Amino acid sequence: MKANKALIGMMATGLVLLGAQLGRAQLTQNSTDATQRGQLSESDYRFLVKAARGGIEEVELGQLAQQKGTSQQLRSFGERMVTDHTKLNNELKQIASQKNATLPAQMSHHENSTLQHLQNLTGPDFDKAYTKDMVKDHKKDVKEFESAAKNLSDADLRTFAQKNLATLQQHLGMAENLETGVKSEK
Repeated sequence: MKANKALIGMMATGLVLLGAQLGRAQLTQNSTDATQRGQLSESDYRFLVKAARGGIEEVELGQLAQQKGTSQQLRSFGERMVTDHTKLNNELKQIASQKNATLPAQMSHHENSTLQHLQNLTGPDFDKAYTKDMVKDHKKDVKEFESAAKNLSDADLRTFAQKNLATLQQHLGMAENLETGVKSEK
């Protein structure tokens, strides 16, 4: 009986210590997040990070399309993605700098997976997968930028989203036209 009480006491002490360590880890994580987001709220910083990673991905995939696309139209679209998203990325860098926020330097695991998948494709298979990804990605981007244009609390980020929404909508239309053309080339 005394052994059970002693064991229970040790387990309780262990749980308290574990809880304290987890609390310190969470506090460290939160202060790191606060340092990374600078003057931005959590939701504004989330948008900034998503937009930055998405922009990095668009540039990488656009360069790949320029190399691997089977039609001049697809290669030109890739070039347009590189040009436009490089410009958007530079605008985001400037806003992040003004707000003392840290931008991600690389794509997420998901975005890297997409890039690796497309790198392994050639010919019409690449064209189909790339255009399908561009349509899906730009639909998501348009929704995120529409929401950001209305809901972000930081005026500079909100203006960025409002100003660049039309560009993303144009990209979506171009990608949908490309996808339709690629599907009809069966």
